[in-house]
Amino acid sequence: MDFLSTVKGSLLEGFYPAGWDLAKIDACCDKGVVREDFWNEKFNPVECESIYDFDTLMGHEIAMQIKLAAERGEKLAIILPVGPMGMYKWASYFLNEWDIDCSHVYTFNMDEWADAEGNTLSNDNPASFEYSMKQAFFGKINKTIPESQRNFATKENLPTYPEKIAALKAESAKLVLVFGIGRMCHIAFWEPQFAEDYATVEEWKKAPYRIGAKLHPLTIEQNALTSFKSRTTLVPCRANTIGPGLFLQADYIIGGCDGTLGRGMQWQGMSFLTTLHYGPDMNITSTFMPTLPGKLFYLKDLAGPLVAECN
Repeated sequence: MDFLSTVKGSLLEGFYPAGWDLAKIDACCDKGVVREDFWNEKFNPVECESIYDFDTLMGHEIAMQIKLAAERGEKLAIILPVGPMGMYKWASYFLNEWDIDCSHVYTFNMDEWADAEGNTLSNDNPASFEYSMKQAFFGKINKTIPESQRNFATKENLPTYPEKIAALKAESAKLVLVFGIGRMCHIAFWEPQFAEDYATVEEWKKAPYRIGAKLHPLTIEQNALTSFKSRTTLVPCRANTIGPGLFLQADYIIGGCDGTLGRGMQWQGMSFLTTLHYGPDMNITSTFMPTLPGKLFYLKDLAGPLVAECN
């Protein structure tokens, strides 16, 4: 008896997105980290022994992209997440050590908690992503990114992202995407069930954003565990988010998977290995990430073996 044979008739029937092939996902979990033919030749996973290595290496990669753009005399557009977060301490550290003036950088936070109308938390609320970014990154850089060049995913500002990014690209700016991978394999809060709203993958790829998007229950529970100390009642059920029409434009990606909980427990191994091995599919958003050039940093335990243990 296995999981797949017990789904039918259970409470999980219809819970996972209709486009998910659960048997194929399960097979991905046995592969470990090996290259696939569909990967971009410049896409590379980077194993990290500890969370300390992870934070430092990912932070260095972000700072390096900012530094390289400054040395080229180019503007840089960079899409930023609030999760993972530990890398921002080191990104700011390296930028300060190298004395980098970040006036050439334009940031776009990829998402923000919202209600059904797209109204977001106030920017002085500790749960808001704008507040988190100021505390963790912008406020720690000596020659920081100008406030007028920081973009947050409010219902008024998110619709301006496509035009702003297009204008920067027209000036030869590179677009860097920094991201984590959700339990439901989302990028930003672009959930897998959204695929049901699009007739073709080409149409799906053009979608730039959503206002007040409905989040999957497992996304809410993931955030209850990782950001709200298990208190599900504090987690909003909706968010404003960028879509594939923006994040698939990235010239370079910097991904991070740090979803271990200690004592052998984790939440991100299946999402990480599905991302690497499933193949591009609009029903599983993160599967497009290996098709782009860049690096995906991950804690080694996420690579498996993903087997049952009692902890």
